[in-house]
Amino acid sequence: MGGGGSALRVCADHRGGINWLSLSPDGQRLLTGSEDGTARLWSTADGQCCALLQGHESYVTFCQLEDEAAFTCSADCTIRRWDVLTGQCLQVYRGHTSIVNRILVANNQLFSSSYDRTARVWSVDKGQMSREFRGHRNCVLTLAYSAPWDLPSTPCVEEAAAGGLLVTGSTDGTAKVWQVASGCCHQTLRGHTGAVLCLVLDTPGHTAFTGSTDATIRAWDILSGEQLRVFREHQGSVICLEVPGEKLQVTVSAVESSSSRCREKHLLQEQPLQVEQPFQVEQHALHSLNAEDTSSERAGAARAHLLGDGRVRPRARMNR
Repeated sequence: MGGGGSALRVCADHRGGINWLSLSPDGQRLLTGSEDGTARLWSTADGQCCALLQGHESYVTFCQLEDEAAFTCSADCTIRRWDVLTGQCLQVYRGHTSIVNRILVANNQLFSSSYDRTARVWSVDKGQMSREFRGHRNCVLTLAYSAPWDLPSTPCVEEAAAGGLLVTGSTDGTAKVWQVASGCCHQTLRGHTGAVLCLVLDTPGHTAFTGSTDATIRAWDILSGEQLRVFREHQGSVICLEVPGEKLQVTVSAVESSSSRCREKHLLQEQPLQVEQPFQVEQHALHSLNAEDTSSERAGAARAHLLGDGRVRPRARMNR
């Protein structure tokens, strides 16, 4: 690795920590969600703030930037859609009863996961919930979607996956595969002994990879529910997964060793992972996301929120 570099530009208008960033498809704008309860749109060319998205009553947990709209979710239990040109709030999606942890916009649908133990799908334009996915015994942290045209075109699969498949990961230690059209649970993926913090889909292979506080990554066939393989070399909680091309890239936040490592592995090989140079990070309190603790009410009452780096912190509701 080369030496240190200098920042090209600094965007410094937020009054609180930044919980998430999302880059526009064309790379010209950056959306940030903050502890200060706002989101901001920035020009990547000059670092100037283009729009202040203000309206949430608590901190912003996650955001997603599309070509014509920005989406944010918050600990105030709502999701909002914003006009990227004017900064005006176009829609408020209400229905969750606890912190909304993640959102995903795909196939003209809005998917959300929450500490209220549910995932939901909404009509983007109408703002109405069209389906609720209930079955997890604890907080739903992460989610991914596979569209119908990405799945095998066999009769049994086509019927089950007419609206696509939604995959969710929870602090109850499981991931679930849901039929979006019917709302039924298609498969429950059991094997982790800790909270499922992250997941990613390898769409062509209809494979889900899940990362957990148990320090393992597991690969699953989302159609059959079969566990395909387990990657066990990490020493700490796996908090981020990415599949670029034919490799699985993993980022881990270690609880005991206070180190973070980036690893990569060919998807179809079982050889040991090649470990790059570790770098130091602070210790994290992931023990509070225990798979045996099934009290989402307790998590909501404590205002606990899992950040992208794996930290869990209690929060107080913002005063306006």
